[in-house]
Amino acid sequence: MDELKQVIIIRSDLDMGKGKLAAQVAHASLMSYLETCKGHKDIADEWISEGEKKIVLKVDGEGDLKRLYEGFKYLNIPSALVTDAGLTEVPPGTKTALGVGPWNSREIDRLTSTLKLL
Repeated sequence: MDELKQVIIIRSDLDMGKGKLAAQVAHASLMSYLETCKGHKDIADEWISEGEKKIVLKVDGEGDLKRLYEGFKYLNIPSALVTDAGLTEVPPGTKTALGVGPWNSREIDRLTSTLKLL
């Protein structure tokens, strides 16, 4: 398999504080990693052994996040959509982030190559 990476996609319209943003990135990373472990433990293990490459990108809003999530599901690429509990900065049920992979970089790039770094 080609290079492996994990991509975290954050909504830029929520104006979250640095701590909140870091927590959402962590949620997305862990949730997505666990999704990969469910059906592709070998890929998850290889990613860990390679140093856990991660890229954090941004989208403008919830619609973009949901469309990407559906696209990754359609491509059978492990991913996880973070829904916030609403205890601090955003209302309950807010979709804040999307974790993708770890997975083949080129396959992830099919849907993320036009996104900008956070």
